[in-house]
Amino acid sequence: MTYDIRLHPNVDKFLDNLNESERARCLQNLDTLKENPFISRSGTDIKKLKGKLHDLYRLRIGDFRFEYFVESNTIWIVRGFRRGKDY
Repeated sequence: MTYDIRLHPNVDKFLDNLNESERARCLQNLDTLKENPFISRSGTDIKKLKGKLHDLYRLRIGDFRFEYFVESNTIWIVRGFRRGKDY
């Protein structure tokens, strides 16, 4: 099963503020979520977050973090940030 990825407008703005190589790396790793957004594997560090109302997941890409949830066949990326600023 493949999933569609939807970005929140704030995540779009976050990605636009990155330099070209960082943005390309983030988009490439976000694209790997289409295969399986639930299981961490080589090159993809996924963690299920606790204490949320619905199942929320975190994808780590170096110093960048993206939070998302899955609804039927759609992955909703709701937050993107650089580690250290929003923890």
